[in-house]
Amino acid sequence: MTDRTPDPYGTTADPTSHRGGSRRGLLFGAAAVSAGALLTACTSNRRGDAADGGAQRQAGGVDDRPGKKVTIGFAGPQADHGWLNAINQNARSRARRYKDVTLDITEGSNDTAQQIGQIETLINKKVDVLVILPADGKALTQAGLKAMRAGIPVVNLDRVFASPQAYRCWIGGDNYGMGLNAGRYIGEQLKDRPRATVVELAGTDTLELTRDRTRGFDDALRNYPNIRKVGRQAAEFTVESGQAKMAGLLQAHPSFDALWNHDDDQGVGAERAIEQAGRDGFLMVGGAGSRRVMETIKAGRSVLKATVLYPPTMSASAIDLARALAQGRGISGTAEHEIPASVTLYSAVVTKDNVDDHLPTGFS
Repeated sequence: MTDRTPDPYGTTADPTSHRGGSRRGLLFGAAAVSAGALLTACTSNRRGDAADGGAQRQAGGVDDRPGKKVTIGFAGPQADHGWLNAINQNARSRARRYKDVTLDITEGSNDTAQQIGQIETLINKKVDVLVILPADGKALTQAGLKAMRAGIPVVNLDRVFASPQAYRCWIGGDNYGMGLNAGRYIGEQLKDRPRATVVELAGTDTLELTRDRTRGFDDALRNYPNIRKVGRQAAEFTVESGQAKMAGLLQAHPSFDALWNHDDDQGVGAERAIEQAGRDGFLMVGGAGSRRVMETIKAGRSVLKATVLYPPTMSASAIDLARALAQGRGISGTAEHEIPASVTLYSAVVTKDNVDDHLPTGFS
């Protein structure tokens, strides 16, 4: 543990901004974020692999045909948040699906120097490919560059390095999209209500990801002139901060129609504050997609009606991409012979109508 402000998700520094590209490199639809379907059909486009007549033995969207045995090194930050713990679990479970993959995973650290040391150890072991979720993308850029110069391709997971030369492929979430889809959902629920009001329980304002989520939320609400945001508090991605800041919002606003909370972990505290205040009569939308929140949505006995995903299954997809890189495979369903340079996951809205589809991806 460190005394740094918790940063459970990646920064939203644009992996394509160095090249003047689109903010979202490759946007997948809601169906693509279910377990086992996250861009996972990694398969070779080489002619030599068509000997089976084009038939593919797939399980859950994954091409399980054995290929060259590969060792994937995985280095991430300390799993001191439910989402980060799910990142590690998804990586391990995905690697176990492949008989041709050995996963060498580090203990994880929020200390930059320690994580650099862990990455250098994996480089010295000469792993075939590296998956890195840096505790600090900018600070660990040199570690990514070192691996690439050593001939080890890097899959940069979520928190983006400062240079595109430090990775072969970036895959991560869409913080702006989280806010946008939360705003759209709330807007559609309140579009027929005159003079509707909403409040926002944000994350840590010093983090770019928080600012992006708020920007997306505000942009969506502009399409609903009957809705006005009347309050906003920034918490710190913890239960305690969520409870304290939500209590402040409730005290300052005797009534409102909807609440968007950026993070399901801090939402535990927010829900406590709501219960203690005896408040209802509004709808609440969460963020990230914890299993607890999905089960609450399914039960239908709470103000909590939806959550917007920031899928921890991205680490499973990172393993798929790493395996494809090491084995010279592309992705089925695309014309290219190589995996993409950038993949941005879709922030689906989970409601009672589709919660069963997403429950397998919910994190503890």
